Amino acid sequence: MTTTTALDLTPEMLAAAAESKAWPFEEARRIVKRYEGRDYPETVLFETGYGPSGLPHIGTFGEVARTSMVRHAFRVLTEDQVKTTILCFSDDMDGMRKVPDNVPNPEMLRGHLGKPLTRVPDPFGTHESFGHHNNARLRAFLDTFGFDYEFASALDYYTSGRFDEGLVRMLDQYDAVMAIMLPTLREERRKTYSPILPLHPETGVVMQVPIEEVHADRATVVWTDPGTGKRYETSVLKGGCKAQWKPDWALRWAVLGVDYEMSGKDHIDNVKTSSKICRVLGGTPPDGFNYELFLDENGEKISKSKGNGITIDEWLAYAPTESLSLYMFQKPKTAKKLYFDVIPKAVDEYYSFLSGYRTQDWTARLNNPVWHIHDGNPPDIDLPVPFALLLNLVSASNAHDKAVLWGFISRYAPGVTAETHPELDRLTGYAIRYFDDFVKPAKKFRKPDAEERQALEELSAKLRELPADADGETIQNAALDVARGIERYQDHKKKSPSGGPGVSVAFFQMIYQVLLGQERGPRFGSFVALYGIGETRALIDKALKGELGG
Repeated sequence: MTTTTALDLTPEMLAAAAESKAWPFEEARRIVKRYEGRDYPETVLFETGYGPSGLPHIGTFGEVARTSMVRHAFRVLTEDQVKTTILCFSDDMDGMRKVPDNVPNPEMLRGHLGKPLTRVPDPFGTHESFGHHNNARLRAFLDTFGFDYEFASALDYYTSGRFDEGLVRMLDQYDAVMAIMLPTLREERRKTYSPILPLHPETGVVMQVPIEEVHADRATVVWTDPGTGKRYETSVLKGGCKAQWKPDWALRWAVLGVDYEMSGKDHIDNVKTSSKICRVLGGTPPDGFNYELFLDENGEKISKSKGNGITIDEWLAYAPTESLSLYMFQKPKTAKKLYFDVIPKAVDEYYSFLSGYRTQDWTARLNNPVWHIHDGNPPDIDLPVPFALLLNLVSASNAHDKAVLWGFISRYAPGVTAETHPELDRLTGYAIRYFDDFVKPAKKFRKPDAEERQALEELSAKLRELPADADGETIQNAALDVARGIERYQDHKKKSPSGGPGVSVAFFQMIYQVLLGQERGPRFGSFVALYGIGETRALIDKALKGELGG
């Protein structure tokens, strides 16, 4: 993602935008309709929320990336005449419920349970509080990806009085807010619930206690410390209290005038509840949608406690950021598996979309994910070798450094070097790491049976007849000629160009299982053109001699 700049709008683009079916445009039209017949506010506000008790994660990236895409589409639909802001709001006044197990000096935190995160010492020793430390991590995280946003701290907003008017309104409408919240709670929770959480004037703890008296006229609440029995009257102004999270969400929407906020599918009911409270507070709930949650390779919901997902650092160790942005763009309302096997496909799909962009008309461009990923200005990148092909090149050559791969690449594409194609050079590093960590440990060679040995011998002989610089199509056709002569690999449901039976995928599956120890691979002709005819024949010879394992 890139920092927001002035848009280069053309009549053709605007006409295509008006009709685009891409989901960011469909979402942006909802905001346009929100202000139909009336003036836009000074700033149309997009919000994303963050709980700073932990570190930013892949879901944080996804929410800000998707919100940025909707914001960009809105700017195009309004011809960039309306000021917009993405507000990344940190609920850093939330009480620390438990000591995280992934921080240094955990013993120093135990005496601060229940206090706002911004009143808890920083176990890392780098900031004035644990909340400030995690806020800094969030901002550094977002800055790494070039997101254009404004950061907001609940501590700042509460203590500065920014929420005072809304909090007084909440006291004035206290019974109405309780009437909305209580039916959503378990019976035991109803006995102690309050939408207002006073901060203990002596301990600083965020108190989860019933509110005994509400005085909207003097902006205070009365409550009792269950440990000491002492009663307190606490002002809700200037950070004396904070709202429970669902009323707090509604408070932000109403006071700040949030126009758009998306959230996970698990918050569908919470959005409905907070929307009702927002209306009671005199606000209009934002537009937005509930995106689907990620699943692991077994189709189970990803959980940080289970550790069954993939972290953003793990993804970015094996692939460029843009591939992750593409994954976030595609079908956000559909549950998707998020595990390591999806990475190569996402990488190649990104570059495939990028390659097609320059030749497309504006209708197709605005439906192309790269337009949304790059704020309407995709880079012009030539990638002569797909990522999947690089992975198989690493597999066949046992390369452990880029120089070996570049030897093959430069022969395959004369004039292509690491200097002329830095993006391809970056991908070679990713390919080596991905192969070493995921492909190599799973490789399982098998020995060919008698008929397969014959097929491989014929394939080697056929390749020997080809010139050393034969292209991928020529090589592919030579392999197909071999397969067509073997009944085992004939697919009578398909037709060859000559009218005879086509070739079964089992032929190429056999090649990759025997030669690379993998279940699948890229187009065989393209692989051989890159790896080399002589090298491929040598690989076949090793397989026939039983030197590849299995």
